[in-house]
Amino acid sequence: MSIADEIFIENVKDILANGVSDADMEVRPRWDDGAPAHTIKKFCVVNRYDLSKEFPITTLRYTNFRAALDEILWIWQKKSNNVNELNSHIWDAWADENGSIGKAYGYQLGVKHHYKEGDFDQVDRILYDLKNNPASRRIMSNIYVHADLHEMALYPCAYSVTFNVSNGKLNAILNQRSQDFLTANNWNVVQYALLVHMFAQVSGLEVGEFVHVIADAHIYDRHVDMIKEVIAKEPLPAPRLVMDKSIKNFYDFTVDSFSLEGYEYHKLGKKIPVAV
Repeated sequence: MSIADEIFIENVKDILANGVSDADMEVRPRWDDGAPAHTIKKFCVVNRYDLSKEFPITTLRYTNFRAALDEILWIWQKKSNNVNELNSHIWDAWADENGSIGKAYGYQLGVKHHYKEGDFDQVDRILYDLKNNPASRRIMSNIYVHADLHEMALYPCAYSVTFNVSNGKLNAILNQRSQDFLTANNWNVVQYALLVHMFAQVSGLEVGEFVHVIADAHIYDRHVDMIKEVIAKEPLPAPRLVMDKSIKNFYDFTVDSFSLEGYEYHKLGKKIPVAV
């Protein structure tokens, strides 16, 4: 059984059994027909994945590995806020007529800041410290910038990553304020597990533990039956991540630098509605 599947099943059962409904509250998200998108939610879900043992992708339903990778490169490598530079359409609903999502996500990672060692954006500062100051407890990103929130099409959901080097292994904590569990849980896990693999390789480190902290983990009302169907399936063995070991510069990675061997999964067979 895939560890990602096991964790996903435990989380879903916990949210459904012990979560709180927001049906009596005013909510921002809406379905396509204009109805409010209510949820069953659990506060502060924390999951741990040992990346040295297994790549955490679910087999209970398909996670589009290449599209997830393309998006994390769009944010962290291209540092882009324009959907025209992304090869999927997942951000189209939030983009303006020029394709911009405002001062969000990649935009914030690309802003340069002044340090005593020189001027760096957040990504390059992290990469610098992983190589030059691996014992530092200050290796982190933050894209939830209050001064710019009014110019963001969507406030960042996954907003901060803290990196830690221990015994030659790179560990990371992803902090996420909100997550649509059926649609995005494994998508985000796959993305940031890949980011840890990339940062570790170019910094001469091994991968360690990836910890995912979700402040508001929720299942939308129209997803309940679908997610019950997903967790009723029999998990399959986890695939093996293959990456180009010759790459030493983070900016040289492409979607084609990675593949999954033996990725088998169950088909959901229906489109998941997304609340906006």
